[in-house]
Amino acid sequence: MSARFEEIDWQPTPMGDISLRRRRDPVSGDEVYEVKLGDEFLMSSLFTAGEIALTRLGLAPLPDAAQLDVVVGGLGLGYTARAALDDPRVRSLIVVDTLGEVIDWHRRGLVPLGAELASDARCRLVQGDFFAMVGDSTGLDPQAPERRFHAILLDVDHSPRHVLHPRHAALYRPAGLRSLAERLHPDGVFALWSNDPPDEEFNSVLAEVFAEPAAHVVPFDNPLQEGTATNTVYVARKAR
Repeated sequence: MSARFEEIDWQPTPMGDISLRRRRDPVSGDEVYEVKLGDEFLMSSLFTAGEIALTRLGLAPLPDAAQLDVVVGGLGLGYTARAALDDPRVRSLIVVDTLGEVIDWHRRGLVPLGAELASDARCRLVQGDFFAMVGDSTGLDPQAPERRFHAILLDVDHSPRHVLHPRHAALYRPAGLRSLAERLHPDGVFALWSNDPPDEEFNSVLAEVFAEPAAHVVPFDNPLQEGTATNTVYVARKAR
């Protein structure tokens, strides 16, 4: 990349204008990929610890010898999905994203992990509204209505309190979480990424539906703030 900043793609969407940008970090010299929706930063390849931890923490409670079917809600730059495919137990992965433009970036190889995800036979990229699909009769796999999964990993909103669209808020209430739990096998795991600190009120809501909910704090270096930042990953199991 000769320029320090490049807008790779920009598209209008029903949720606002989305753009994929690439810049060169002035300190490390590394290429940094960023996704913006309107004026909001959705994701940066500079900060991926939380996205990777979402997968590792979410899959950790499941049996070592299991063959896992996993759903990721939210494709972004693909780090959560790639971490799932790195787990040898994962036999199938569905990644649901509401924006076809983001899926297209991966299929066209415009993002670093795109070609890898799009070419993996275990991985299927599905355009759809994850939040609507959870409560719809056909569920999270358009090819297999009522299919259940061993893990559902969600990374779309900033947090249960700070959602990208008002309709998302219903999922984080007891009725929405019960609908999500119906998409899991017994003892299946729901894991959620959040940019906010642990929220005891939300953890109590999780406890109404799931067994043993826990909030894990994930620290990571933040060179922009010259210090350490944190994300939160919630993990809860479906009771038998």
